[in-house]
Amino acid sequence: MSEPTGPLKGLRVFDLTRVLAGPTCAQMLGDLGADVIKIERPGAGDDTRGFAPPTMPGTQESAYFVGVNRNKKSVTLDIAQKEGQEIALKLIAECDILVENFKVGALAKYGLGYEQLHAKFPRLIYCSITGFGQTGPYAPRPGYDSLIQAMGGVMSLTGEPDGLPQKVGVPVADLFAGLYGCIGILSALRHRDLTGQGQQIDIGMLDTHVAWLANQGMNFLATGENPPRLGNQHPNIVPYQVFPTADGHMVLSIGNDPTFKRFCEAFELTHLLEDPRFATNAARVQNRQFVTDTLTPVMQQHPTGWWIERLEALKIGCGPINTLSQVFADPHVVARDMVVEMPHASGQSVKVIANPVKLSETPPDYRFAAPLLGQHTDEVLGEQLGLDSAAIAALREKGVV
Repeated sequence: MSEPTGPLKGLRVFDLTRVLAGPTCAQMLGDLGADVIKIERPGAGDDTRGFAPPTMPGTQESAYFVGVNRNKKSVTLDIAQKEGQEIALKLIAECDILVENFKVGALAKYGLGYEQLHAKFPRLIYCSITGFGQTGPYAPRPGYDSLIQAMGGVMSLTGEPDGLPQKVGVPVADLFAGLYGCIGILSALRHRDLTGQGQQIDIGMLDTHVAWLANQGMNFLATGENPPRLGNQHPNIVPYQVFPTADGHMVLSIGNDPTFKRFCEAFELTHLLEDPRFATNAARVQNRQFVTDTLTPVMQQHPTGWWIERLEALKIGCGPINTLSQVFADPHVVARDMVVEMPHASGQSVKVIANPVKLSETPPDYRFAAPLLGQHTDEVLGEQLGLDSAAIAALREKGVV
């Protein structure tokens, strides 16, 4: 097991998270060099260990679990038992950061709530990631990605105008909550450097979801009108959407009037520039359907590759709609090293999606793949708490670890 090299080297994380939002946050910390101790239920572990098929080739580990749990040491510990709580407190005493995604107030009954730990360890940074945050009328509710996408408005914005509301195809509510949690932790570390004091980071998935409504949220605040579903079109720019081609579909992204003029001049469409419905982006937005209907037969005259070759030469935004097999074979994705192969405790190697943060001096490091359940229990309890093999065996007999 290699030593960490990232900017968070020397920091230790007590990871009480499971499924996706919390593990995403903790994995980011691990990629940046922190020593992450992942606490899992004896005999069961993180729920996502059972989210299979698929499993990673040659292993019994779910692809889901492997994707968000690298650079973590797995320690099995039953915090519902008094001895488990005592062990947890001893480990936390050696940690800088605690990340948890239990229901609001759930950890307090084990003596592991924020106020309880802050009194004992005032330098501890305590990040709580929940569906609705620590306060407010919904705080006690459980949070799930699709539920948050629905309540947070993005489903009302996604899908064809005459179709059903749609969730995004990947669990963005979980992922954004985890990333905002990591940002909060890094800010709290800086605060602790300056003051010596830890604090609680309160991340609600609904809050983070509302935060990334971005231009659509601002469009509502500006007008008081609910934005309609536009399918693959942009609410503020036209044409900026999917078009059919002679052999499939592609994205055409014309972001401003000079680019639209260049597009028209290159493809014998200068007559459109004389039409007031095409003259400005504002006019094109107002006449969205007419612009789409006019350009669709033009785009259908040639295959996707023909368009992309010529549009790229003109520096006009465009791209194919790739399947995942095409994404991971894309020469740019390959050149950016967005897939990493790591040795796994099963004896096999596993491919994982790389960390996208490119740091020139302290890049993310990939020390070890997602652990087997309890793989590091003996190591951590022995090295950090000084327990010998007989003491650990006794704890295992009681189901504490």
